[in-house]
Amino acid sequence: MPRPWSVAVLAVLVAGAAAACSTSAPATVTPTGAPTSALTAAPEPSETLLPDADATASTVGRLADGFPADLLPVPAGAEVLVSSVHPVEGSDLLDVSLNLRSEQDAAALLDAVRAPLVAAGFAESAPPSPEGGLAAQSTFSRGDGSELLVVGVLDRDGVRTLTLGGQVRPTTA
Repeated sequence: MPRPWSVAVLAVLVAGAAAACSTSAPATVTPTGAPTSALTAAPEPSETLLPDADATASTVGRLADGFPADLLPVPAGAEVLVSSVHPVEGSDLLDVSLNLRSEQDAAALLDAVRAPLVAAGFAESAPPSPEGGLAAQSTFSRGDGSELLVVGVLDRDGVRTLTLGGQVRPTTA
């Protein structure tokens, strides 16, 4: 059987330990030295994030300079949101992208893109059903498959947004 005084000592020790472990005052840290110069040095970038401005043409609200509009014309009544074109290094291909908005239904919008591509010799490969969230989707390829375009149409609130991207050869007149 424990002695009464040992229970009292144990109670005091537990209360003291609990008081030492919890406090409502914020912790403080005393600095050990002066701030280092590493905190004030400005970083120096080792490379740029964007390619050379001469190599890329990207434009908001219209077709970018050099965009192959004869192969990828803007459908009637559509508004160009953004477009870009730049040469693929080491090849005769162009990387192209086009985002536009239209009130045409998804099928008509895809048909407007499909017609000039098929006329130019592209073969279409459409999935059995569009990926989740898309109203229409298709892929177009030509030749050895190096020319490849992917098209997706999003339908929201009565407006369709078409996104097209891939690589094509520039057309010659």
